[in-house]
Amino acid sequence: MSKKTIKFIILIAFVGGAFFLVRYLGLGKYLDQDVMREWIGGFGLWGPMVYMLLYALAPSLMLPGLPITVVGGVLFGPFWGIVYVTIGATAGATLAFIIARKMGREWVESLVKGGRMREIDEAVQRKGWKIVAFTRLIPLFPFNFLNYAFGLTKIGLGPYFIATLIFMLPGITAYVIFSSSILDIFHGRISPAFIAGIVLVVLVSLVPLIYKKVKARHG
Repeated sequence: MSKKTIKFIILIAFVGGAFFLVRYLGLGKYLDQDVMREWIGGFGLWGPMVYMLLYALAPSLMLPGLPITVVGGVLFGPFWGIVYVTIGATAGATLAFIIARKMGREWVESLVKGGRMREIDEAVQRKGWKIVAFTRLIPLFPFNFLNYAFGLTKIGLGPYFIATLIFMLPGITAYVIFSSSILDIFHGRISPAFIAGIVLVVLVSLVPLIYKKVKARHG
């Protein structure tokens, strides 16, 4: 068995193991928002660094990102929440991409030495950023698995990183603004940020429906 095949098997085992631990052993319960908020808040000035590190590791470990995003909005407010979530989520997506690239890309290249598969691989290298942008903008696709999948393609790290950073921003902005104003509700206040957050979340949620209608209209 070749070295590249062994590396690819290790990659599959790691991703599959992480998915199993989160899905079937319930490790995702440790991402309870109250627990995370108290834990991260306990680090004081180091809280933002701990938060971004947690988010950077989450995608590689197949941990859901939405609870972490919500905690970011509650803890840090709309502006810094968006900043920290964007940095953490982009770093996490990039880390998973690099892991897949180092562990699995050689094995994939051995399968696409020529023919149609090679043409597709070359096309992804040229236009892959559009695919990344599309999947980041429309929240229909499994974020954690896609990070690894893109690492197996020929798309460059630079285009992947930039497209991920830019096209995740609408969704991040919507959920952070919404979550940053949740505590106002418990105090009997409906702030403009809460209303803006609801509107943005609704708009982001409608994107998949709009996409499906456009796709159906054009066959």
